[in-house]
Amino acid sequence: MTGMTGTPLRVGLVGYGLAGSVFHAPLIASTEGLTLDTVVTSNPERQEQARAEFGDGLRFAATPDDLWARADELDLIVIASPNKTHVPIATAALKAGLPVVVDKPIAGTAAEARELAALADERGLLLSVFQNRRWDNDFLTLQGLIAEGELGDVWRFESRFERWRPQPKGGWRESGDPAEIGGLLYDLGSHVVDQALVLFGPAASVYAESDIRRPGAATDDDTFIAITHTSGVRSHLHVSATTAQLGPRFRVLGSQAGYVKYGLDPQEADLREGKRPGGASPWGVEPQSLWGRVGSGESPLTGGGRPQPTVPGAYPAYYAAVAAALRDGAPNPVTAHEAAAALDVLEAARRSAHEGVVVSL
Repeated sequence: MTGMTGTPLRVGLVGYGLAGSVFHAPLIASTEGLTLDTVVTSNPERQEQARAEFGDGLRFAATPDDLWARADELDLIVIASPNKTHVPIATAALKAGLPVVVDKPIAGTAAEARELAALADERGLLLSVFQNRRWDNDFLTLQGLIAEGELGDVWRFESRFERWRPQPKGGWRESGDPAEIGGLLYDLGSHVVDQALVLFGPAASVYAESDIRRPGAATDDDTFIAITHTSGVRSHLHVSATTAQLGPRFRVLGSQAGYVKYGLDPQEADLREGKRPGGASPWGVEPQSLWGRVGSGESPLTGGGRPQPTVPGAYPAYYAAVAAALRDGAPNPVTAHEAAAALDVLEAARRSAHEGVVVSL
């Protein structure tokens, strides 16, 4: 592997839509020890967009198959193409002997995720899942509060990833075709479920409500998931495109105190605006006016509790960890087995919403 000699690991990026252009390419390019070598897109406009940002030395391929023909020229494949392509492309990359990063969700089912994990283990290759919301500013802050015992024993975790998009945009993410693996349950739900499992451990049971609210929408756009963890914590998770008044991103209630945090981590908005890690401004920092509050007995909106400084968000840490795993054998930052556990919950949620039952895991 190239990186073992001290030169950068060469990355092939499959897909240059939202995920590829906004998240993966900028983070790869800003990570020491990685270089963006090839982008797979046949779209001339996207090729020009990528070349404008990453230079004339960037190579392009029309299809993923073009990469396997020169697998010895690459050290890592990153899959940021539509959800339905994740499993076949990851399978082909692993069979070509290449480590893989897959955008979430890694697959449509937990069984497929575990099959990919088994293939990667058999080949001795890294298979990692891009769960970037583990490096959100509010999540990192909450992890610290829990680790320091600031909240006591956590009893309930409320997490909301809500938007107000009354008109569907169309495209595969909002397709009603099950093969597309669209809808908010698998899109934003992948984030909130992963965060809940990281914080509070495995799920014992799942209950969900899932609706199609908007005229013309073809898949779920307003979903609620309740997880009872084996630890006894209850997670109440909301993902929605139909929320006219947004709730707190986190409301976490413990035996000693609670933590309430409004607003989304700024990193996605910054990446969309063309800001990059390592620039003139500190990365992932939000203004003090957006800090959450820790306290008990009173609403944070009426001055209850104390302001809790928000830890800076750190999306670049994901790819730094991937590079360390490939070069030095450091831990995989997000394993396919962890992603499969989240898919167990998402599949249970889909069944629960359809049948109106609580599903035990």
